[in-house]
Amino acid sequence: MKAAAVGLSHSPLIGKNDPPAEVLARVDAAIAGARRFVAEFAPELVVLFAPDHYNGFFYREMPPFCLATEAHAVGDFGSAAGPLSVDGEAARALARGVLDLGVDLTVSARMTVDHGFAQPLEVLFGGIDRVPVVPVFVNGVATPLGPVSRILAFGDAVGRAAAGLGKRVLFVGSGGLSHDPPVPVLEGAPPRVADALIEGRRPTPEQRARGEERVVQAGRDYAAGSSRMIPINPEWDNLLLDHLAKNELAAFGSWTVAWMGEQGGGSAHEVRTWIAAHAALAASGPYEMTARFYEAIPEWIAGFGVTTSRTV
Repeated sequence: MKAAAVGLSHSPLIGKNDPPAEVLARVDAAIAGARRFVAEFAPELVVLFAPDHYNGFFYREMPPFCLATEAHAVGDFGSAAGPLSVDGEAARALARGVLDLGVDLTVSARMTVDHGFAQPLEVLFGGIDRVPVVPVFVNGVATPLGPVSRILAFGDAVGRAAAGLGKRVLFVGSGGLSHDPPVPVLEGAPPRVADALIEGRRPTPEQRARGEERVVQAGRDYAAGSSRMIPINPEWDNLLLDHLAKNELAAFGSWTVAWMGEQGGGSAHEVRTWIAAHAALAASGPYEMTARFYEAIPEWIAGFGVTTSRTV
């Protein structure tokens, strides 16, 4: 099977609290390179690993990962809303394949996704309905979180199952690198917040707007140095990228949940999507990273990365 992978950070603050023009120019150049890479590879199927930010998954049931046979985006932070062009047949085949390989998997027949899924599809393909996709949710926010070794096993199983489809498959990992945005936490939350995190009650447009404005203001405060959020950690981010570039995926097996949070912040576990995507790619054999970009961007509260890789 011909396979490739893209690692791509996302941020709800893109276009709302942007860094200086020279930083944006570097980001735009890296993303343009990723688009060219994807266009040249011409994937027949995209397997998109992405997190959720309490828009589709809640504590009433919180799986470590879930594959969708149908999905629609809520359109938060100005991202596209509506149905994704999910390849249901491929999704069902992947689900059967992963389960046959002995890895537990939850399946959703109507998944709700947010900007974590929509942004990479918009950035790489120009829309959320332009390419056949299998959305795969990877929990990177809601504790408790399992060991990274299970993400490696899951990604490997997805990659091996994908090899049986006979398609050119692009694996995409969508997530921030080190970042510590103001995401609500269930433990110790006020009753109203706890209820929303558990039951998943849809916010009104006014409530959503107020919540999004709080995130935008947090980005402004962070960039101004008046925030208590954990700082972006370029050293940790580049350690992650080094392991990915060198096919050293086994090294992630020793990364503990607590250490990752200490190093990269409360949402650093979104890097599980990158690890899963590269484990899926590695299931087809050795790969090479053909492009790598990284920049710490306080305005987006994120260590921002873009990578492209392909099997050799």
